[in-house]
Amino acid sequence: MSGEGLAESGGQRFGYIVDRMPHGSGQGGRQGTYIVRDADTGTHHSFMYADIVTEGFRTIRTGERVRFLEAPEDSEHACYVIRLDLPDIEDYY
Repeated sequence: MSGEGLAESGGQRFGYIVDRMPHGSGQGGRQGTYIVRDADTGTHHSFMYADIVTEGFRTIRTGERVRFLEAPEDSEHACYVIRLDLPDIEDYY
């Protein structure tokens, strides 16, 4: 996807993860579709775990704040999803 195509899609958006719908596919049946609610417009956009921009394990939790782009070819799809509320690593160890 070209940078020009992303610019035409309306720029970066901010929102909250409101739902996760498991598909039962993927390794161990864990792959699912996530739903993000745009903080400004209230519209909902879906995305897959592969759309999460991060190093390592790609996961996200309901309620987390994110930054994302609307996909140029489908305004109901979010892409380049970036987590804004990263958990403290000490909470896991």
